[in-house]
Amino acid sequence: MKRTIMGMVAVAAMSTIALAGCSSNGSGGGSGSSGGATSAAKKTACVILPDTESSPRWESGDRPALNKALNDAGFNANIQNAQNSTSKYTQIAQSQLTKGCGVMLLVDLNGVGATVLQKAHTAGVPVIAYDRPIKGADYYVSFDNEKVGELEGQMIVDGLKAEKKDPKTAKVVCMSGDPTDGNAAFFKSGALKVMGAAGIKCALSPAGTWDATKSGTEFQQAYTTLKGNIDAVWTANDANNAAVITVLNKYNKTVPTSGQDASVAGLQNILLGKQYGTVYKPYQLEAKQASEVAISLLQGKKPSAPTTQDGVPSYLLTPILVKADNMKQVFDDGNATTSAVCTGNVAAKCSAAGIS
Repeated sequence: MKRTIMGMVAVAAMSTIALAGCSSNGSGGGSGSSGGATSAAKKTACVILPDTESSPRWESGDRPALNKALNDAGFNANIQNAQNSTSKYTQIAQSQLTKGCGVMLLVDLNGVGATVLQKAHTAGVPVIAYDRPIKGADYYVSFDNEKVGELEGQMIVDGLKAEKKDPKTAKVVCMSGDPTDGNAAFFKSGALKVMGAAGIKCALSPAGTWDATKSGTEFQQAYTTLKGNIDAVWTANDANNAAVITVLNKYNKTVPTSGQDASVAGLQNILLGKQYGTVYKPYQLEAKQASEVAISLLQGKKPSAPTTQDGVPSYLLTPILVKADNMKQVFDDGNATTSAVCTGNVAAKCSAAGIS
């Protein structure tokens, strides 16, 4: 990326201000709940975030970014977190719809987003599937998640080659995300496409989960089954990969592994040589795009998406492969701090990578 994320955020701010100016004539709000929806309801974007475990971004990144963009444009933001509970997700949605929403932004959680989408559509409320796909949504805003998987798969291919191991004979364990998450399927599809082209076959493929503790248990079982005969591990995200690395550390074993999210643990494991790379998806870009779509819908407009995915008008952003040599961008963008990453035995690695 030639521009820094902070520069893009500045552009986003100007964009939302401009959109707010366009709606000041009172012609917007046609996309709110059907029937006698109040003016406040038509000016409210209802957002449901999935949890705090799968990634810290939901609370520390997406929530404030979405809230600011919507508020700056003159709209209300009702943002709630389901805390990894599908029942709580449903309760939040019912409460939000009862109070009134002009648009809903849903991050799916174990498939419950589809049920909420139906309720929203019954109430005449358009739905933006945010980050994770939901069939039948009005719009989908995310990163190109098959590309994310391709980048992860390439990490394993390149990591094996760096270890001078033949990909065609290498023992690779494939650790997927939760099978009920549509994105997990995209990650796996992309990874298998790239690894398969190099001749890699998964020696074992556990069921998959976004619970890092469970992922660690799944990998421990795979390690035992293969008697430690493992040459690499494709893992769908940094959190799960940290659990994988904990198991590998127990046996003093280091092999190429993958991940995404540019988390503190992921960045540290890269610097320590335990993870080949991470896929960086700056939440600011996603929040900016989703906010622009939501604001347009709240103004009664119908934005035109550049592509479709599974029949849903979609905005798919470009993910970035991050390794030690370009990790500085994550810090420069404000999405990681040296005080969190460059601690203990990682401090010297940060200095060597020019991160200070």
